[in-house]
Amino acid sequence: MDVSGEQEPGRRWMGVGRSHAADSRPAAIEAAQGALSGPDPKLLIAFAAITHDPQAVLAGLAEAAPGVPLVGCTTHGEIGPGGPADGTITVAAIGGAGFQVQTCVATDVTGRQGDAGFEVAGCVSRVDLPHKVLMLLTDGLVRDQESIVRGCYRALGAGVPLFGGAAADGWRMSGAYLFKDGRVLTDAVIGVAIASEAPLAVAVKHGWRTVGQPMIVTRSLDGRVYTLDDRPALDVYLERLDAPPEAYTDPAAFTAFALSRPLGVQRRSGVEARNLSTEVDLVGRSIGGGGAIDPGGLTWVMTGDEESILEATDDACRDALARLEGHAPLGMLTFSCAAIRAVLGDDGIQREGARLDRWAGPLPYAGFYTYGEIARNHGIDGFHNQTLAVLALS
Repeated sequence: MDVSGEQEPGRRWMGVGRSHAADSRPAAIEAAQGALSGPDPKLLIAFAAITHDPQAVLAGLAEAAPGVPLVGCTTHGEIGPGGPADGTITVAAIGGAGFQVQTCVATDVTGRQGDAGFEVAGCVSRVDLPHKVLMLLTDGLVRDQESIVRGCYRALGAGVPLFGGAAADGWRMSGAYLFKDGRVLTDAVIGVAIASEAPLAVAVKHGWRTVGQPMIVTRSLDGRVYTLDDRPALDVYLERLDAPPEAYTDPAAFTAFALSRPLGVQRRSGVEARNLSTEVDLVGRSIGGGGAIDPGGLTWVMTGDEESILEATDDACRDALARLEGHAPLGMLTFSCAAIRAVLGDDGIQREGARLDRWAGPLPYAGFYTYGEIARNHGIDGFHNQTLAVLALS
């Protein structure tokens, strides 16, 4: 078991525990016990490999921390002290009198993503300490995740930062799971209002740069772009990048080419990345990965490499810690993307983990590789691909 924790006695603390055991219930107990590093626990956040039995995980967490609110999800790899790992249960816990937590859930989300976001944002009204963030955990197989974020904006405006991620299933694409207290959920969104006496800071960065001139989205629907500049979107995208001929006709070749070349979408906060490698449409010649790409918007082809991705890791951690307004950090939640993991490879994600270890130092941190990241400090949008999202607590 790997354990890391630091606390401000009697007020606020964060802890992280991890178990590599294969038996789900004992592993959950071990990880939760390692995370419970202080008094008055307010929340457990569990990240479990898809190979674990979700019901056994919940049973173990309930045994280790009876009555403590629990949220969590399955992953495409777990992030924590000692580096990224597969097959683990990694648990973060926060507690102390200086934190307040309220949780809620919306189910049957498909087809009403915006209303679901509006519903779960309601838990923010039940906390009253001065510094607040709404954490969202979503089913990563639900399309149009941006509408969930926009639903939160409809409820809260831009005054409450958002942070979160989309549950994953190890690239199986057959069923990711969310955890809410004793329930295993799909087609759902979990909202967690976290309030603190001290600042909470959200940061998000990606390592991709735009290539060439922008393109106009001339037809899009349900997270797919059908035409760019009034031509088939897939062909325009590949032409802009001078792609090899096989990428036009072979799904595997397209996926391999697109993985490190996301589509950039113009937002108020800058150009956000959209992963194109998981949904190949060589017949309809459309591109997309489930996130909203609005008609009339500007897009760019983007590219990057391991160096630029790791620089973005540094930038996200630096930015989050700087936003704590001089308060000593307690720990971090760090959500990275499954597509970044695929680009970096097994050796590269260890180097990514080393960067996180360096920024955290002795502090606890935990997270997972997601099917999409949520981070927003202002504006209506905040769903990302191929980024690192960080929540720093003080």
